[in-house]
Amino acid sequence: MSRKKIVIVEDEPDILEVLSYNLKREGYDVLTAAEGSSGLALIRREIPDLVLLDLMLPGLDGIEICGSIKKDAQTQHCLIIMVTAKGEESDIVLGLGVGADDYIAKPFSPRELIARVKAVLRRGVMAERHEPEEHITLGDLSIDTVKYKVQVKGHDVKLTASEFKLLHFLSSYPGRVFTREQLLSKALGDDVVIVDRNIDVHIRGIRKKLELDPPIIETIRGIGYRMTDHF
Repeated sequence: MSRKKIVIVEDEPDILEVLSYNLKREGYDVLTAAEGSSGLALIRREIPDLVLLDLMLPGLDGIEICGSIKKDAQTQHCLIIMVTAKGEESDIVLGLGVGADDYIAKPFSPRELIARVKAVLRRGVMAERHEPEEHITLGDLSIDTVKYKVQVKGHDVKLTASEFKLLHFLSSYPGRVFTREQLLSKALGDDVVIVDRNIDVHIRGIRKKLELDPPIIETIRGIGYRMTDHF
């Protein structure tokens, strides 16, 4: 199996060194850039499996780079983890909206970094093989889209149509963060007349009905939700 290629675009030398060292130690091929324009050129030249992308960069910023990657047919399959500073929730929402797959907030530990990278790469492999799943099992949760049935520990759970769609969508991408706007459009459809904050009401309803402790749908404060990938 060929080694996964990762491009890091980060303008802080100390962070760049830490990222590069830990990823190389895990066996990844690592290439780096310290500026936005050169980073985008490197990504287009190397076509990596994953990009670690700082949001605040000289030249092109991370949001612009992310958007360019996803609009280019040659690079749109590249997975993207945004590297953010604390308090940048609005930028995270924007980044996820233009195609980033996940984010990691500074400061972070090497262990957290590696876990996040492995999880995103794993989801990328699953997405390549992805076909619409009729049955999903995550821990004690079971979803059957043919019978329109949800069970927890073998017991039926009655959900509304919108709750079922949200649960099924999030369960199809465990570990991935989605904004409320993405859940509206991707899970419920643009034709559904629901404002984004009503997503919160649906999520609370799902949690209450599933009665799982801790809840398997995690709130990402200021951003949205994700289905846990720890089962």
